[in-house]
Amino acid sequence: MALLDELLRFITSGSIAGLPSIAVMIIPFIVGLIVGFFVKKFLKIAIIVGILVVIISYFGFFNLSLSALGNLAIQYGPIAIHYATLLIGMLPLSVGFVIGLVIGFLFG
Repeated sequence: MALLDELLRFITSGSIAGLPSIAVMIIPFIVGLIVGFFVKKFLKIAIIVGILVVIISYFGFFNLSLSALGNLAIQYGPIAIHYATLLIGMLPLSVGFVIGLVIGFLFG
């Protein structure tokens, strides 16, 4: 019980880098809500565009080969993994971000 009281006292009083600690904890949550909303909207558009590309490729207007896609994955895959790792490393309060991301994705 003393641990919970100490945690609540830390959240409600004090500051981190001049900001109240509750603000530092809520900012990743709000960013997660926004990112989750936009990820859901982007995925809807990406699915539609993907279906259109497959249809256009089927009719022969656009050449879609697996070797070309493999080359793109080899070229840009490590860069994407590098930036994803940096993003995860820069989110020390990632629990709030992940919760906001899930809520934003579900209700976006």
